[in-house]
Amino acid sequence: MEHSIALVTGTTSGLGYAAAGMLAVEGCRQVIVTGRSLAQVEKTAAQLADETKTQVFTPLELDLNDPANVHSAVAALVQQGRPIDFLLLNAGLIPFKQRMLTAAGVEASQAPLIGHHQLTIGLLNANLLSPNARIVIAGAEPARGGVPFFKYTDLPEFAAKYHQGDRSAAVEALIRNGPNVKYVPNNAYADAKLVIAWWTAALARRLPSGMAVYAVSPGGATATKVVRSASPVLKYLLIPIVNLIPGMNQTPKTAARRYIQASGFGTDVSGQFFASAKGKFSGPIEVQRQPHLHDRASQEAAWQAVVKVSGVDLSRPAS
Repeated sequence: MEHSIALVTGTTSGLGYAAAGMLAVEGCRQVIVTGRSLAQVEKTAAQLADETKTQVFTPLELDLNDPANVHSAVAALVQQGRPIDFLLLNAGLIPFKQRMLTAAGVEASQAPLIGHHQLTIGLLNANLLSPNARIVIAGAEPARGGVPFFKYTDLPEFAAKYHQGDRSAAVEALIRNGPNVKYVPNNAYADAKLVIAWWTAALARRLPSGMAVYAVSPGGATATKVVRSASPVLKYLLIPIVNLIPGMNQTPKTAARRYIQASGFGTDVSGQFFASAKGKFSGPIEVQRQPHLHDRASQEAAWQAVVKVSGVDLSRPAS
């Protein structure tokens, strides 16, 4: 990380806060910390500077639910003029008990990906990622399947039943929680993280040679504000049970360490989804090889749906 510039989303608490601090300690010469409120992110930058005894933190207002604000953030970075070496797309949300949509009609747990897509594409189109940049986006264990109380949508089946086989339309329906999508908070979360895994694979095919992107599950880390919106089943049943089982939970700092680890991965694993070993929520991460994650048709459908919903695409053709 020495001499590098990093940008972290969702840094005012939890994993983003922990990751930003570690990046500073490990030698980043600038860590751009972001949040919806400029006042809050300025406070965060000051706290991190005090804790790490460094002066490398730059606050940046960034509201991922507001396309105009994302555009303004990219414009501010263009004015700064220094390419980013490590882009950590950490911000996320566990769905609320009742369905909630953003002003743009996007389901709340899907919304961070739309904002992250707008940010990433904005930086790429502005040539504000360095030639060997690494991008890490927060995934989650439910995307791989087999996690109790979580179930992702069978996209080919859903597309065939409601969208004449059009997977892109089916993914858009999931993103918007359309009329044929039954809202179940935990399942909406699993779908959101699966779409992230697919988007990551599709982006990897579009990145210039030398750059790489990975989806990384931080694993179990319940001591963060992300669980504030969790369903009662998750908050009062699953999480307390997980907390009692050794190896099923970890501190925010340990979880955030996975992001930092992935920043050193090579281009040979670009586009992959990294998570815990089967049946675990902590410990070493490994590439997830479940067939549904590697379905190229679903990956490209996810990309096209995100492009349509966000209204943003790369200015150069895909490789």
